[in-house]
Amino acid sequence: MGDFGEDSDDSDGEGGMGNVSRIIMRPPGHSGKAKKGHLCFDASFETGNLGRVDLINEQRIPKQYVFYHKSALHHGHYVLSFSFGFDKEEDVFHFCLAPPYSYTKLQTFLSILDKKAAYLAGNFNRELLENSVQKRRLDLITIGSLDRNDSKAKRRVIAIMARVHPGESPSSFVCQGLLELLISSNSIATTLREHVIFKVIPMMNPDGVFLGNYRSTVLGADLNRSWNVANEWCHPTIRAVIDMLVRIDKNKEFQLDFVVDIHAHSSLKGSFIYGNSYEDVYRYERHILFPKLLANTFDDYVPENTMFNSDINKLGTARRYLCSILNDKANCYTFEVSIYGWTPKGSEIVIPYTEDNYMKCGRNLVKTFLEYYQNTGAIPILMGSEIIQKGRKPRMIDIRRRNKRRQRPLTSRTLAALHFKNLNICDYDTSFDDLTFSHRNQSPQRTTFERLAEQLNSRGDSQFGPKYRNTPVSPTIYVDPEPTLSIIDFNLIIRDDINAYNQNKMKQYKPNVT
Repeated sequence: MGDFGEDSDDSDGEGGMGNVSRIIMRPPGHSGKAKKGHLCFDASFETGNLGRVDLINEQRIPKQYVFYHKSALHHGHYVLSFSFGFDKEEDVFHFCLAPPYSYTKLQTFLSILDKKAAYLAGNFNRELLENSVQKRRLDLITIGSLDRNDSKAKRRVIAIMARVHPGESPSSFVCQGLLELLISSNSIATTLREHVIFKVIPMMNPDGVFLGNYRSTVLGADLNRSWNVANEWCHPTIRAVIDMLVRIDKNKEFQLDFVVDIHAHSSLKGSFIYGNSYEDVYRYERHILFPKLLANTFDDYVPENTMFNSDINKLGTARRYLCSILNDKANCYTFEVSIYGWTPKGSEIVIPYTEDNYMKCGRNLVKTFLEYYQNTGAIPILMGSEIIQKGRKPRMIDIRRRNKRRQRPLTSRTLAALHFKNLNICDYDTSFDDLTFSHRNQSPQRTTFERLAEQLNSRGDSQFGPKYRNTPVSPTIYVDPEPTLSIIDFNLIIRDDINAYNQNKMKQYKPNVT
C-alpha cells in the first residue's frame, strides 16, 4: 500500500516488463490516477522490507485462498493469484514469498556478531572484501585459528557463500544459524575452530537485495550464471571471491576442501545438494560422501532431490565453474533449501519452514562438517579420558574421608526366630480319636481366626479378659488332607517310632493266605 497522490508511468503499461517499483492496480476499464478502492503496490524499499519494521502479526495465507492455474489470457502461462480482504483503509500489509532478510538487517547482525566474538581473540575477523557496483559492502567473515599445531599439516579451509539471488532470503537465515554456532562455546564449534578455517560471505549480491530484485544485480545480471564470464566492472563481488579462492588454493599452507553456495528453491521441498559428476571414480566417491552425511544429520534432507551432473547449461554456476579451476580435492556444492517446507518420512503432511528451521539447517551444516573430518581422519575423535582432560577438571576425592571408618546406623540387632515345620507321620486310615489333638494334626481347612480363638481360650490369661475366655468356639470340622509328599524330620523322631510305623504298614498290606 502506498501514497495515491502520484501515479507512475510503469503502472500505465499493461503487461510491461522490467523492474517496477510502484504499480497501481485498477479495475478493468479504469484509467488515470488511482482512486479510493484501488490498490497501490510499492516496492521501492530493499527486499520488500524497511530498515525498521514494526511487525504486528504475520500468517500464511490459507491454501483455499491461493490459486495457481494456466491462463489463456496470459498466452498459456501459469498465473499465481490469491484473495485477501483488507479490513481498514489505513492498514499496511506486506506480501512476501519467504521471510524477508534485508541488507540493513545483515549489517546489524554482523555488528552484533563482531561484539559477541570478541572473546575469540584471533579466531574471528570481519573485513571488507570488495564493494558492489553501488558501493555496498561485500563482507568476509573469517573464523578459525591460524596457529598450526603441526607444521607439516595443512590448515583445512571451508568457503561458504549465500544470497547470490536476492529473492532467496532463506539462504541468509541458514548462513546466520551457521555463523552463530561457529562463534559459540559449543564443543563442536571449538573443535572445528582448532582445525578448520571458515571463510563466509553472507551476502553476495547486496545491490540486488537492497533494490528488491529477485535474481539479478543492479545491472540486470544473474550472478549464478556469470561465474565463467565475471569481470571487475559488471561482477565485482564474484570476481573478488574467485581471486580469494584461487589464492587459498595455491597457498601451500592451506587445503581448500569445500565451497558451498547456499540457495533457496522455489518448487521442490526439503533440503538437498546439487553436485558435480567426474570421470575420476575416486574423486567422485569423495564428492558424494558429504551429501550422504547430510542425509544422516538432517531430518528434512531429501536424497531424491539430490543430483550430480555436468550440465552444459550450468557452466556459469559457482559449483560448475569453481570445480574446473580449483584442485581436485575441493568439493563444490550448491546447497538448496525449500522456500515452502518439508515432508517427514512416511507422511504426506508438509511442514512449512520458519526462520528457526532455516537457522537450524545452518547449524546442521556445521555438525556435518565435523562428522566429515572425523570420518576422514583430519580431526581425531577424542576418547573419554582426553575429553575429561580438555574439559573441566575431574572431581577430587579426599583420601582421609575414604579411609575414615563409617559409623553404623543406630539400630538394634535381634536374632531372627528359626521355625521348623513338623509333619506328623500317620496313616490316613487312622481314626482321629486315636490321635492327640495338637497343632500338628490340625486340618489345613481351618481358618486363622479359629486357631487364634482356640489359643486364647486354652491360655486362660487374664489380660485377654473374660470376654475372650468365655466366648464359645465354633465346632471344628476335620477334613482328611489330600495325599501329599511328606518330609520326615529325623531330629525329632526316634528310631522306635519309625519301626512301629513300618510294622503297622506291613500288617495292613499283608495278603490273606487261605
